[in-house]
Amino acid sequence: MDIFEISNFRNVIMIPRTTFSQIAFRYRAVDSNTGVTRETAKRLAEYLGVDETQAIHIALHNMAVKLLPQYEADDGPLTASQVRQIKKRVPQDKKRSVRSSLFDAETTA
Repeated sequence: MDIFEISNFRNVIMIPRTTFSQIAFRYRAVDSNTGVTRETAKRLAEYLGVDETQAIHIALHNMAVKLLPQYEADDGPLTASQVRQIKKRVPQDKKRSVRSSLFDAETTA
């Protein structure tokens, strides 16, 4: 059997690993707010039903969704001129208001 036949054995495709797609990952000696021990990672992976690598990916994904914008930045708040233009186009037969934010600055519990 030559090297070509060996490389095609069972139609296995080997994808070469590149150094830029990997990082060194070291577990912490103790759990803290900046890292976890291997034991904690194993417990988390078992709880999620995945391997340790997948548990790390899930954790990073959750942080990305929570902390990073999930949309492209817009041009910022509306200008006074834009608000006036919107008010002109809104029918004035009913009392209405233009909100500059979709969310209240203060939430009531």
